Amino acid sequence: PMHNDYFSHPAYQDYPVVGVSWKQAVAFCNWRTNFKNGYQRSKGKHTVSRFRLPNEGEWEYAARGAREQAIYPWGSPYSRNSKGCFLANFKPLRGNYWADGYIYTGRADSYWKNDFGLYCMSGNVSEWTASTFNPLTDVVVGEINPDYTSNTSIESRNKDGSPASKRKVIKGGSWKDIAAFLEVGARDYEYQDSSRCYIGFR
Repeated sequence: PMHNDYFSHPAYQDYPVVGVSWKQAVAFCNWRTNFKNGYQRSKGKHTVSRFRLPNEGEWEYAARGAREQAIYPWGSPYSRNSKGCFLANFKPLRGNYWADGYIYTGRADSYWKNDFGLYCMSGNVSEWTASTFNPLTDVVVGEINPDYTSNTSIESRNKDGSPASKRKVIKGGSWKDIAAFLEVGARDYEYQDSSRCYIGFR
């Protein structure tokens, strides 16, 4: 852990959740759906659609904030504004983590929001998506529905399943990444049962 009290101290209540595997993030979405719909039913109201992780295409759309071809969520092709302030929490200046104001994670609303009102779509922590990582995704998915997933619940029981199918796309870059990983189109992966101090979910 980055700090012994990160998950319990009130000072960190507005900081992003980290150290959560993809499986745990999906489990939380399922729990949240059941919790919300249980409440809705108890009040005699309509149930809501299930909560889930966004796929890679949905994440990119949300990160761009309706700015077509935007390199970063804030629209500028630069990682600093006109006053020289960094626009995200990442590893600038050849590893000087303090230069952007934080050594590790920062508050979830530390930097400016994009045009959809979403904070820290780039930097702070990388985010899990529902998509399975494939370096050739552009070849195997269509433009209308750019989503590539695998049935991990079956594969996790299948001992002969390919480890590559358990790689999930992470997006947005984090406090430990250089600016290139903060670009909206950048992608990386992590195995679905791994948890890291720089990966969370939205």
